[in-house]
Amino acid sequence: MSVPSTTPRPVATNSVWPLLEPLLPQVTKPIQYVGGELGAVVKGWDEATVRWALMYPDAYEVGLPNQGVQILYEVLNELPDVLAERTYAVWPDLEALMRANGVPQFTVDAHRSVRDFDMFGVSFATELGYTNLLTAIDLAGVPLLAVDRTDADPVIVAGGHAAFNPEPIADFVDAAVLGDGEEAVLEITAIVREWKAEGSPGGRDELLLRLARTESVYVPRFYDVDYLPDGRIQRVVPNRADVPFRVHKRTTMDLDAWPYPKKPLVPLAETVHERYAVEIFRGCTRGCRFCQAGMITRPVRERSITTVGQMVQQGLEFSGFHEVGLLSLSSADHSEIGDMCSGLAQQYEGTNVSLSLPSTRVDAFNIDLAQELSRNGRRTGLTFAPEGGSERIRRVINKMVSKEDLIRTVVTAYTNGWRQVKLYFMCGLPSETDEDVLEIAEMAHEVIRAGRAATGSKDIRCTVSIGGFVPKPHTPFQWAPMDRPEVIDGRLRLLKQAINADRSLGRAIGFRYHDGEPSLIEGLLSRGDRRVGAVIRRVWENGGRFDGWSEHFSFRRWADAADEVLPTFGVNLDWYTTREREELEVLPWDHLDSGLDKDWLWQDWQDAMSEYEQDDCRWTPCFDCGVCPSMDTEIQIGPTGQKLLPLTPVNGNGMKVPSHP
Repeated sequence: MSVPSTTPRPVATNSVWPLLEPLLPQVTKPIQYVGGELGAVVKGWDEATVRWALMYPDAYEVGLPNQGVQILYEVLNELPDVLAERTYAVWPDLEALMRANGVPQFTVDAHRSVRDFDMFGVSFATELGYTNLLTAIDLAGVPLLAVDRTDADPVIVAGGHAAFNPEPIADFVDAAVLGDGEEAVLEITAIVREWKAEGSPGGRDELLLRLARTESVYVPRFYDVDYLPDGRIQRVVPNRADVPFRVHKRTTMDLDAWPYPKKPLVPLAETVHERYAVEIFRGCTRGCRFCQAGMITRPVRERSITTVGQMVQQGLEFSGFHEVGLLSLSSADHSEIGDMCSGLAQQYEGTNVSLSLPSTRVDAFNIDLAQELSRNGRRTGLTFAPEGGSERIRRVINKMVSKEDLIRTVVTAYTNGWRQVKLYFMCGLPSETDEDVLEIAEMAHEVIRAGRAATGSKDIRCTVSIGGFVPKPHTPFQWAPMDRPEVIDGRLRLLKQAINADRSLGRAIGFRYHDGEPSLIEGLLSRGDRRVGAVIRRVWENGGRFDGWSEHFSFRRWADAADEVLPTFGVNLDWYTTREREELEVLPWDHLDSGLDKDWLWQDWQDAMSEYEQDDCRWTPCFDCGVCPSMDTEIQIGPTGQKLLPLTPVNGNGMKVPSHP
């Protein structure tokens, strides 16, 4: 381990804007680098004791709406002695110009160099953002490898769902936080504040040690990995006595106490989501076996109907958005979703404000919900996710939706004015056959037939969207083998032929899919260990950027890098992806505690192969998954018995109407 330098951090408050501005006319979408959005915060550098740069490692149009970054940005900036600014991945055209002109990775708020901050927090929703992280680190002038950094460099902290297995990027990040970030960033900030107030004793190493001692911040440099001759992990152990053997996730309870974002960022450039988003509950206990988010965010914690109403009113007044997204992993499962939607629909009736429930469960959508979501005449897109084409495969993944349920639900949407619905499925699921996938075509045909019969119109459409299955850590499928890309692509060709076999119906069905190659690489990164870091670096050195974008992703680049690097460790790409794990194998993330009992996950994996369904523990006795006792948490659900109204009515312009005595 290198000895930290005692070089003091540069106190550079100067903006890089004078260097950046002349470059912007030469790049696409220059407005994304300008900053100054409604909701943005710029503080004086010298007024702050602790300074954070927060990043979502993708382009501005994807990163700005990210709820997690917006919440942390606001939580941190509410502290008088803390400064938080945002940075995003720059497109390759600007990257080249920045390198040529000596412009470092910068924040969009005050255009300060990222290297000057104390903390550099990066939130990963997907592992395909790893190469963008390396670009940002390098552009910032920070050493790529954590072991080479000095006291003059920011501490790089990973968060988000992908941080539940940060081992592939363990060489590049200084720390990782598992779970909810609201309280975690405040605790980290307090530790940094105290350490700096003491004169930064022990340098960078001491600060990281203090973070590790919380038992909820993972510092990879304090852990060693030993391997067996066949490539499997023998053990992961601390290399010093004063750090914990296991690191635990953070769980924020009582979401009503954290009503963020209060002042949502309003983008200057077009973004993927332009709406005021309210997270109405966190966690899910439906038990879909493929779903990492549902597993790692347990238990369910609902936000009360009254808090949701207040957040919507304040958020719309501040932002001027015309759409409200009621977000969660399964929004229609909120115990008061009916009253919530009817209350909001009444509140904003006659205005141009619309409600949306992204990805609605088939068995939770009903005619009352449909009418409330379309009350103002604006019908946002409806997406239903059966996930599996056949009833058999839906038993395997524990997503029990019958074909009859789906037809009934979609017909409800069509008869309430929707003319377009989206159905989301996965391909490559454990034990899947060609026949399981071909049933997707049959289901889509029946949706169109039933919709035409119910509405008397041929002007209805259905889009079938297919994603590739990727086994994720901390799920029952963490042991599962992946199908090779040629198997996935073969099934998708058969499915497309089956959809178009009936030309009359096929014309009304859109077909979108991701081929198998990106999923295989995501599988490498999601279940990889520290040895995969060398592959990520090689890909990045060979030009890998924006791997989550199909036009930038290169399977050949990843496969070649894996072929060059992994055999030196005695493993290969198939070893990480298409190989089934054994029950007692040490998995790279076993020392990182999501609260889920590994024995329970293994039993659920066996139940999946037996096609056994598991109920939702919100409404049935506990199944002993381990989360509530190990995390000292509990399920928090209503109903509260409260109503959304009365709130101050709004007029057609979305402005409050004054009350009269």
